[in-house]
Amino acid sequence: MAFKLIWSPMAKFDLKDIAAFIAEDSVSVAERFVRSLLQTVERLADFPESGRIVSEFGDPAILEVIRKPCRIVYRVDSRKRIVEIARVWHAARGTPDIQ
Repeated sequence: MAFKLIWSPMAKFDLKDIAAFIAEDSVSVAERFVRSLLQTVERLADFPESGRIVSEFGDPAILEVIRKPCRIVYRVDSRKRIVEIARVWHAARGTPDIQ
């Protein structure tokens, strides 16, 4: 059974912000990027442990997958079978703040 995917308010904001930034140059490129990123996130429902531990945090429950140029940072709650997307962070911005 797949894990439930949920998005934190910050992750939703991050995605909208990134899409708006890309759309300043090309709406179609922004749409393709968002679709690709969402496909990456959707795979986490079936493969929640497929990411790597975010080295800055060192917590095995906080993982990330990369969809260049973004880091998709997420938490896994195996007991509740939930994957929470915490942030969608541009890799050049350093360490994401996840609360």
